[in-house]
Amino acid sequence: MADFDLFADQLLEESKRFLEKAGESSDSTAKGAYLRAALMLSFCGLEAHVNSIGQEFCIRGDVSAHERGLLLEQDVRLEHGEFQLRPGLRMVRLEDRIEFLHARFSGKPLDRSSAWWAQLGGAIDLRNELTHAKDVPEITEDAVRRAIEAIINLLDVLYQAIYKRRFPPVGRGLQSRLSF
Repeated sequence: MADFDLFADQLLEESKRFLEKAGESSDSTAKGAYLRAALMLSFCGLEAHVNSIGQEFCIRGDVSAHERGLLLEQDVRLEHGEFQLRPGLRMVRLEDRIEFLHARFSGKPLDRSSAWWAQLGGAIDLRNELTHAKDVPEITEDAVRRAIEAIINLLDVLYQAIYKRRFPPVGRGLQSRLSF
């Protein structure tokens, strides 16, 4: 798990560095590429962190088969009188998994009225416009900045609720540790 956690952190750091590179670039083609890379990598990092938290709780063994199915995005079937995970992918909305993790392991529902939750919704919409493009999406430096901030804030809220400590990278904000 430690290697995967480092990988999740690395993805988020790369997204922040690409945002920095976009701000440094005067070439509009390069700027656009950096912004798209930053946006997509920030969501890769978020999903990796959410997956890591889910896997950790599945390993602990105090979750039901249906909860494991949701956390691991696997189908659950009744076989021989018991619920069993089935091979294959069963997609679950990212927002649903996040809300479940928060409520199940903190004992409290997530505050969906917070500013960062609204920012996250906007970031997801922007990511979806890029991932499922039907038109050329308008991706601005400010929108990507807000998306990464929302992801960092969400991870901080999850860490505080679940682990009772801050998300370690939260103190650096949008400043990347990378220098490529």
